[in-house]
Amino acid sequence: MLFRDRTQAGYRLAVRLQEVGEGGAFGGTGAAGGKPLVLAIPRGGVVVAAVVCELLGAPMDLALAQKIGAPQNPELAVAAVAPDGSVLLDQDLCHHLDVSPQYLEREREARRLEIERRLRNYREDRPLPDLAGRRVIVVDDGVATGLTTAAALRWVVGLGPRRVILAVPVAPLDTVERLKQECDKVVCLETPEPFWAVGQFYERFDQTTDREVVDLYRHHAE
Repeated sequence: MLFRDRTQAGYRLAVRLQEVGEGGAFGGTGAAGGKPLVLAIPRGGVVVAAVVCELLGAPMDLALAQKIGAPQNPELAVAAVAPDGSVLLDQDLCHHLDVSPQYLEREREARRLEIERRLRNYREDRPLPDLAGRRVIVVDDGVATGLTTAAALRWVVGLGPRRVILAVPVAPLDTVERLKQECDKVVCLETPEPFWAVGQFYERFDQTTDREVVDLYRHHAE
């Protein structure tokens, strides 16, 4: 195992961010020149991000995207939906599986409403901070195919931050290379092969509950 649990992974990730110069304040004053804003991807990414926030002295908010599964295989992502309802398609897979536009639109709306519901529950009506001109670190507990992560990153970039860094403990090397096209920098601790699922690299990979997400967000929100 590469990591004992998400807490250890968060500690190692925070140390790496400091080592590569992405952990502290940089020139200027105010939001643009101060500590980064950490955007955690629920649910498991919030546990990792909470440790990063503690060690960097940075506030937390949330970034949530959801996959659209294939019609006959819900676990196989053919697209991903961002909080604003925008969709990122795996064009090749959609074509290969003959996924209809009607199916995609129906699932897009369902996922958009679910994202809205979950974020409202997690944030308890707090608004998303203004990202314009800020340095943002998007944190998850790991990435597999990267489709939902890419959708989240595109949404973040569209909100006008000064710099966007993706920070994850583990991901396949080819996924890391693809995600470098979606942000300014990717900080990834480990790129093991073969890679089947994020959980295979954790000794403990318990499901994070909504209650844990709310409690950690309350503690670290700006």
